[in-house]
Formats: sequence, C-alpha cells, structure tokens
Amino acid sequence: MRTVTFTDFRKRASGFITEVEHGETLILLRRGKPVAEVIPFSDEALREPSWKKPRTMLQIKGRDLSAAILEEREADL
Repeated sequence: MRTVTFTDFRKRASGFITEVEHGETLILLRRGKPVAEVIPFSDEALREPSWKKPRTMLQIKGRDLSAAILEEREADL
C-alpha cells in the first residue's frame, strides 16, 4: 500500500494506474488526509455479496420463540 498526494497523482496518473494494474493499492491524500483508495479491479466486486448468498438455516428443537412469548402474555392476562 502506497500513499500519494492528490497533486502528485494528477501529475503522474498514468504511472500510478500502471502500478495499480500490477496489484499495488494507492491511498490518495489531500492536505495530508486520506480521501480515496485506488485498488486493482476485481470481478468479485460485481458478484453477489456474501450476506445475500443462501445459507443453511439453523434448526432448533422445541417451541417457536414467538409462540412461547404470546402464550406467556396470554397467561398473564
């Protein structure tokens, strides 16, 4: 990972993009603060996020929690 000032990036963008093509990650700084991260392109970013992929559902033996709560509420009345 390499840090580069925004001004330097503008002056030598072509060379920095070549570095990114070869796997380098750049952090762009403006007034000493990071403002952007330039990373190599990956087809994985276009794929479905992992949290949207189907997963195995957990099966728990016993009563349904919502049914137990409703039953307890009715008992209190």
